[in-house]
Amino acid sequence: MARGCFVTGTDTEIGKTLISAGLLHAFRDQGLSAVGMKPVAAGAIEVNGQQTNEDVEALIAESSIAADRALVNPYLFSPPIAPHIAAEETNTRIDADRIVDCFRQLSAMADIVVVEGVGGFRVPLSDDLDTTDLASNLGLPVVLVVGLRLGCINHALLTAEAIRARGLTCIGWVANQIDPQMERLKQNIAALDSLLEMPRLAYLEHLDDPNPETVASRLRLPEELVV
Repeated sequence: MARGCFVTGTDTEIGKTLISAGLLHAFRDQGLSAVGMKPVAAGAIEVNGQQTNEDVEALIAESSIAADRALVNPYLFSPPIAPHIAAEETNTRIDADRIVDCFRQLSAMADIVVVEGVGGFRVPLSDDLDTTDLASNLGLPVVLVVGLRLGCINHALLTAEAIRARGLTCIGWVANQIDPQMERLKQNIAALDSLLEMPRLAYLEHLDDPNPETVASRLRLPEELVV
């Protein structure tokens, strides 16, 4: 399989897509071909008469190759709800083997595949499958996005513990300030630097108009993926 990473987060709506798009942009700046993947997405929009998802479109926009949307996003559900509920309501079975096959096809097209998870790290996809299984099945190292707000230390430590418990390697974390008024910001970041025991790839202050190019300029790419 190609080099790549699995981007997860401490919760939903904490910047996984922005960081994933920034990683794609940064890899491209290094002269690597890169493609994004969002195996499961919930919340459909219509673009040029086609059902898609905002996160998926963001990844496609920063990818250096034009891959079939069916490979980039094998499972898309219309309502923005928990994916296992959306799957149940539409009588859909999320098949891990199908996702792995799509990933392998993308791997053959690019140097790097950036796979964005859905929600946090332990989101159920069916009765016997969750997003931890996706990361394991793909065999990818993990990048952890921590949404900086009250409670983030606990959420980050629990997520890192869950990643290690699955035998996965977390190659870095990103501090993304989602609360512009967060108190004791520097002290929280310092605590996370000390407790997470992994390199911090970036600190992103709260931005009014965040974009992948700005994120890429702040990111320190994991050494494991650029050597």
